[in-house]
Amino acid sequence: MPNIEIKAHCPDLANATVIAKHVATKHLGMDHQIDTYFRTPNGRLKLRESSLSGAMLIPYIRSNISGPKKSDYALLRTDDPALSKRLLSEILGIETIVEKHRDIYLAGNVRIHLDNVKGLGTFMEFEAVYQNMDDESTEHKKVHELIKTFGLQEADLIQGSYRELSTATTTS
Repeated sequence: MPNIEIKAHCPDLANATVIAKHVATKHLGMDHQIDTYFRTPNGRLKLRESSLSGAMLIPYIRSNISGPKKSDYALLRTDDPALSKRLLSEILGIETIVEKHRDIYLAGNVRIHLDNVKGLGTFMEFEAVYQNMDDESTEHKKVHELIKTFGLQEADLIQGSYRELSTATTTS
């Protein structure tokens, strides 16, 4: 399943929340998530434990560029996250663990995430999910429009994931 996404620093979550409420078609709620990232030679693999959605393994491939980028991923539910974490830890090793509180909004098919990430700060993400490959340019436009609406600057955009930010923080 593909999406077009961005991640950005967000120093003012209160203001971002006001904007999100204005543009959103639906508020999905506040989620507490713990993402365990495993060491992988290519792409990324995380176990997400979510207070709203339960536990799932999420393998994904995405370029590390700061602007809107395509991500290919799968959501694989797991009924036993502790077992999954133990086995994958032994097989691949854990790279980092990221804990966050995420306020989730929908603007049509675009997910707006307002994140408070433990040890890293506050961020926002836009994820335009689509199925028809012919829609990719349309989804890029939607993300660009939200970048403008939220007043994000090029310097706010982040290339990698919370995995890279977290490992950069722990190695500094």
